[in-house]
Amino acid sequence: MDKTEIPMKAILTGHSRGLGAAIAAELLKRDIEMLGLARRSNPDLARQFPGLLQEVQIDLADTAALERWLGEDVLQRFIAGGGTVLLINNAGTVQPVGPLPLQAPAAVAQAIGLNVAAPMMLASAVATAAGSASDIRILHVSSGAGRSAYAGWSVYCATKAALDVHARSVALDHTRGVRICSLAPGIIDTDMQAEIRATSLEQFPMRERFETLKRDGQLVNPHDCAKQLVDYLLSPNFGNEPVADLRVSA
Repeated sequence: MDKTEIPMKAILTGHSRGLGAAIAAELLKRDIEMLGLARRSNPDLARQFPGLLQEVQIDLADTAALERWLGEDVLQRFIAGGGTVLLINNAGTVQPVGPLPLQAPAAVAQAIGLNVAAPMMLASAVATAAGSASDIRILHVSSGAGRSAYAGWSVYCATKAALDVHARSVALDHTRGVRICSLAPGIIDTDMQAEIRATSLEQFPMRERFETLKRDGQLVNPHDCAKQLVDYLLSPNFGNEPVADLRVSA
């Protein structure tokens, strides 16, 4: 980032691995100061960018723990002085997978906490803490699964659909300075894909499709996806469409 530009600060969830780690690296390479929220730290990035990366270890599926953390002043102190504030809600889980009888109620609650409650809570908290920031950009990492129904993925599909509708509704509020987009990034070669391929056919009848995508080299490299995603987040067009697909919008 050009040092003469208005300073940017980014809050990113799930920065310790997969797409989140790739997004974090892309932001930090652009000299964007970042606050990472995840259950685990990212030692590699902490060593590479000691002056730019702050980390908070927190289980975002624990709504009560997130509420307590938001009641502290860590977020407010981090955001202070940022002319442009970015929130990337990346953390998520595909579990529980399977039809209703195979879904443990506790796993359903955990998925809703991580996939839905945490992004919405953070969006509200960031918009409040940013206050007079001239540019607040909120990006939910969504999925095509939020726009189509799949057997075995009722919880995952429903939680991603919730992010899409949240973004549409927030956009209708026309809050000054706030731009929001629920963005489907495509099918990325991450641990989540390995988790999907390890699922039984009883739980997820479409498993073979994802095995084929991996075998045929059709999964997107997370670093390539992260570059496209950050380019889109920083583009003047961000927020024009509250629900978008990176493969079309980039």
